[in-house]
Amino acid sequence: MVSAVCATQFVFAQNSTTYSASNKTVKVYLTAKNTDNKLSQTETLQFTEKGQPVETEVAVFVDPSKTFQTMLGIGGALTDASAETFYKLSKDKQKELLTAYYDKEKGIGYTLGRTTIQSSDFSSDSYSYVNENDMDLKSFNVKHDEKYRIPFIKEIIGAAGGKLTLFASPWSPPGWMKTNNNVLHGGKLKPEFDQSWANFYVKFINTYEKAGIPIWGLSVQNEPMATQTWESCIYTGEEERDFIKNFLGPTLTKAGMADKKLIAWDHNRDLLYQRASTVLEDPEAAKYVWGIGYHWYETWTGAGMNFENERRVAEAFPSKNLIFTEGCAESFNDTRFNDWVLGERYGYSMINDFNAGTVGWTDWNILLDEKGGPNHVGNFCFAPVHADTKTGNLIYTNSYYYIGHLSKFIQPGAKRIISAASRDKLITTAFVNPDGKIAVVVMNKTDENITYYLWIKGQAAKTTSPAHSIATLVIQ
Repeated sequence: MVSAVCATQFVFAQNSTTYSASNKTVKVYLTAKNTDNKLSQTETLQFTEKGQPVETEVAVFVDPSKTFQTMLGIGGALTDASAETFYKLSKDKQKELLTAYYDKEKGIGYTLGRTTIQSSDFSSDSYSYVNENDMDLKSFNVKHDEKYRIPFIKEIIGAAGGKLTLFASPWSPPGWMKTNNNVLHGGKLKPEFDQSWANFYVKFINTYEKAGIPIWGLSVQNEPMATQTWESCIYTGEEERDFIKNFLGPTLTKAGMADKKLIAWDHNRDLLYQRASTVLEDPEAAKYVWGIGYHWYETWTGAGMNFENERRVAEAFPSKNLIFTEGCAESFNDTRFNDWVLGERYGYSMINDFNAGTVGWTDWNILLDEKGGPNHVGNFCFAPVHADTKTGNLIYTNSYYYIGHLSKFIQPGAKRIISAASRDKLITTAFVNPDGKIAVVVMNKTDENITYYLWIKGQAAKTTSPAHSIATLVIQ
């Protein structure tokens, strides 16, 4: 069940030839605080010979001969909230948004997406696809989604060139299937509905695909250890493992959906290893699982952004994949649209996540309104782009540009390579794309400008990383 193309790889592959930067050029694209640079091409560099660097010099060392995991894609979630907000925009602004996210030349080239199975907190209300107590799912329909979400996703697929890697996640089974008889406030799936709920995923996939929306994969449950005021459902590691191996995995296989990529966990990094090991150490469950998904909200528990937990999973289960399935800046306040910290959190996470072995990265809502919604429980948050529904304008936070420094320049199928900075004030990651171009991302969270050498095997190009900036250096 594992995709050989995307499986996390920590054993490097030594290329048969040594890469030479001689005669290569470097185009530098920059986003920097207190400047007009936003994904702007600022300079073109040339490599010259440079031998052993000295300790007083700052360098970013790139080694294309050491390759790691393969990029699946980068994108964001296509929620009810995003869809409803999208259709409040004029046609011109709708086109602008689609171009901004999905055009590979004029935009930032998103290729990955996530959507919800039934409602989530980022829906205007709670709803279900089936009637009360219909365990045979005879009443199953997605009429609710036909108003906004389905046409929205179809427009996005078109804007992305006809192809989008899309996975789906449930926030809760119908309330009557749960121990608390409510889609909200946690609760667990009642054992007598295990098979009905497994059948539900198949119904969803079939229905969406008949509507012209291919489903690449699915996660078992969004945030299975969080009892939320919104749609939520609790699974321990053992419960998720057993549901996968006894119900969901076999049901997908029987329905001819063994190729759908199944993602376990779909929650924070703090319990990542415990959940991954519980599920993946059981071969009867692991055979159905493509990878482990994770979020970044563990900071509110005091756990911090624990990238080491990702590395432990990658090391222990190298045949499985790591995928970031959700993240956003919380504590919405409309005075913070220009807050530089918003983008820096994205850059910091993405660079570290990819260096830990992650193959795909999915932001939360791609679009929200000027209030950080709509949201039926008041759980408002930031998106990279907001629509001011009063003026009809789009508001681009710097998160959009920070994400774009990776999504625009690192293509699906790219291989991560070594990129290491000689100072911890710079963080960096790098990929070699299928066309042979190398994208090196360098981020500076400090208050100082840092001059450094981009160094590859005795060749170097000198440049400067401005304070509070992110740059993508494209070598070709």
